[in-house]
Amino acid sequence: MEDQWRGLLYPARLPAFHRLLPPDPLRDRLRWVWIPEWDLAPGKVSRQEVLPFPALNLVVQEDGVSLSGPATRRSFRDLAGRGWAVGMLLRPAAVPVFTDNPGSLRDTEIPFHAPDLHAAVTAAMSSGAGDGEDGGALRRQRAAETATAWLDARVPVPTAEADAANRLENLISSDRELARVDQAAQQLGVSVRTLQRLARRFVGLPPLAMIRRYRLQEAAERLRGNSGISIADVAVDLGYADHAHLTNAFREVLGFTPSGYRDSAAP
Repeated sequence: MEDQWRGLLYPARLPAFHRLLPPDPLRDRLRWVWIPEWDLAPGKVSRQEVLPFPALNLVVQEDGVSLSGPATRRSFRDLAGRGWAVGMLLRPAAVPVFTDNPGSLRDTEIPFHAPDLHAAVTAAMSSGAGDGEDGGALRRQRAAETATAWLDARVPVPTAEADAANRLENLISSDRELARVDQAAQQLGVSVRTLQRLARRFVGLPPLAMIRRYRLQEAAERLRGNSGISIADVAVDLGYADHAHLTNAFREVLGFTPSGYRDSAAP
């Protein structure tokens, strides 16, 4: 699927990882379900580094359910032993069901009380579908269907305001040349203040932070996937003033330079 690896800084280091699209009627509330599975040798640890989407995630794991807020920097999780997770990347329209202040969850993961969701997803991921490719796909599909059905029953169809927040996300994620909030406001036919209000209520990050996150994800993906493109060309293509501005953005959010990332992400 499109964007299969977006946001994953080192996909080659991942254990099994899948993103599954939700049913069409639910795509205004859920972007996709993501499911990693791992089975590592004793004593081995796999660090998974992510440049998260500017969004909230509801995540089911064997030890419970959690709600992760929007991140302002890269994050990582160390995997060990055997396990799985079933996460739902929420669209802005779904956020008010889970919190009325997503900004309070920045860079935070909190427990979320949903014992029925936990029990149903755990049963699906523990089903006797087998560990082969077909069995794993069936198990993941059952877990995704269980999770999306739970979400569909609890998150209403978006209001006009929630739909406007979704349109903001759609524009920022799809228009690679978008660099300023006033440009987004003009394209959506609203004021800058309206965009700021939508982002505050439905995302928890300012619109400019959303724009910069998607551009940085795109930059990382291009640098990782195309060794022939120059860093300067990536910067120009994505609306950065120059090579130095892209380098500063990498250092600020990721903690390393574009060239350092390209070297570390090489196969």
